Amino acid sequence: MRLTPLVLAMAAAAILPAHAATIIDHANGYTLNSTGKLVRFTALAYDDAGRILAVGNAKTVAAKAPGARRIDMQGKTVLPGLIDAHGHVFGLGDISTAALLYGTPSLDAALKAVADFSKANPQRAWVLGNGWNQEIWKLGRFPTAHELDSAAPERPAVMTRVDGHAVWANTKALQLAGITKDTKDPAGGKIERDAQGNATGILVDAAMDLVRAVIPKPTEAEARASLDGALAELAKVGLTSVHDAGIGVLEDRLMRSYADQGKLTTRVYAMIGDTTDDFDQLSKNGPLKSYADDVYALAAVKLYSDGALGSRGAALIAPYTDAPHTHGLLFYKDAEMRAKMEKALKAGYQVNVHAIGDAGNRQILDGYEALLKQYPQAAGMRHRIEHAQVVALSDIPRFKALDIIPSMQPTHATSDQNMAEQRVGPQRIKGAYAWHTFLKQGSKIACGSDFPIEAPNPFEGLHAAVTRQDNAQVPAGGWYKNEAMTLQQAFRCFTLDAAYAAHQEQVIGSLEAGKWADFIVTDADLFTVPATQIGKIKVLQTWVAGKQVYGKH
Repeated sequence: MRLTPLVLAMAAAAILPAHAATIIDHANGYTLNSTGKLVRFTALAYDDAGRILAVGNAKTVAAKAPGARRIDMQGKTVLPGLIDAHGHVFGLGDISTAALLYGTPSLDAALKAVADFSKANPQRAWVLGNGWNQEIWKLGRFPTAHELDSAAPERPAVMTRVDGHAVWANTKALQLAGITKDTKDPAGGKIERDAQGNATGILVDAAMDLVRAVIPKPTEAEARASLDGALAELAKVGLTSVHDAGIGVLEDRLMRSYADQGKLTTRVYAMIGDTTDDFDQLSKNGPLKSYADDVYALAAVKLYSDGALGSRGAALIAPYTDAPHTHGLLFYKDAEMRAKMEKALKAGYQVNVHAIGDAGNRQILDGYEALLKQYPQAAGMRHRIEHAQVVALSDIPRFKALDIIPSMQPTHATSDQNMAEQRVGPQRIKGAYAWHTFLKQGSKIACGSDFPIEAPNPFEGLHAAVTRQDNAQVPAGGWYKNEAMTLQQAFRCFTLDAAYAAHQEQVIGSLEAGKWADFIVTDADLFTVPATQIGKIKVLQTWVAGKQVYGKH
């Protein structure tokens, strides 16, 4: 009898175990257990679906995985896949198609980068870029439209500041946006003006929308290219899960499509951006808590209370120390902000609000306090404040009392050290980037990077959390080192507690039986290298649900 391919396949299936397993052996493994204790292991077994069967040594895991194939790690360090609790996936992909101004040491260098990009991309209708920081340039002021005109004179140009809370537009862009001397500042935004009242080219926070409204929207093909680029970069740096802080209908559709096709190689816990039209459309069926084997979720909403410290858009209770004429900007009045929070909360969504200044944080804490009294059933939703960057010392205990998660980004502290104390002075800085103070009171911190505003590499975040130094080991001894984390605390906030902040600690965040086999292999031992070397650790392999999604060649 001639055996057909179907018969052969059925015969093979009958011979193989129903759940063919894999054993990772000879590993220098570290994980946390469910109580947060650091555990060593040398072997790990998982089934063909990618769920962990056992963690321990070769003998103990073999008993749980008879007939398993074996992968020899040759003594390399294996860690749980790291989690970034606050990033912007499509934004990360977009920067590869724009002028890069990150780290430019001077205005002239930034202008040269814009001019070079413009010349290299003559087909683009708009010249777009990211990453400028006037603090590094030591200008003592913002750059101007006239200066940007010199680098991109023929086309509209818009450069986004490193913190994402201000744009620098040239004259053509201002003209296309209809911004004139008579244009009023929008609520929650500011148009920087000269002595005669003319727009200088800098638009802060909500004012950015005036020019962004006339920039052509990306096509679906461009959005797919951005997603592809971002996923490749996330896998390369060992991020097996990220929380995407603000998406819309197009992004959600692409995420689901990629998840269906097995192309979403990093898990995404997404937040709907705002409670406006996209929320109304995306929330019709309520929160999506898990999709395609926990690869995707859409169960949170991202709101904004204020701007950023670098552009003086963060809302402060008292005026800026280095600009006594301004307090920064609250985007909404208390009642308006609370209505947005209530809309999301009543629909069953976790509410995650951007708050950087002490006034912004207080507004949101007040909102949570009132709403959780009104809707006690929402108290277990693990609502968050994104950034929690400058908080009045008297407000820090309220995070614990209200069970609000501070979602914080360690590299923000080391990037901001050159201007933060100038902005808020020596007293308010005591409640800024106050990781140790939050941890001491029992708050769980969800760590991230805010990529692409900061690099997505979580080892740079771990380094900043432990040393309070930037990549150049500045300052010596660490910036306000009393607020540093221990290495185990930092490891936890990039793994188990980041998972907790997405209601996912039962499925990811550590390597334990029943969870997904999300793990990374690194070129150095995180727990034995000098603290100054943590940021230099490289990822050799990244695995999600037992499938390798990145390998260093």
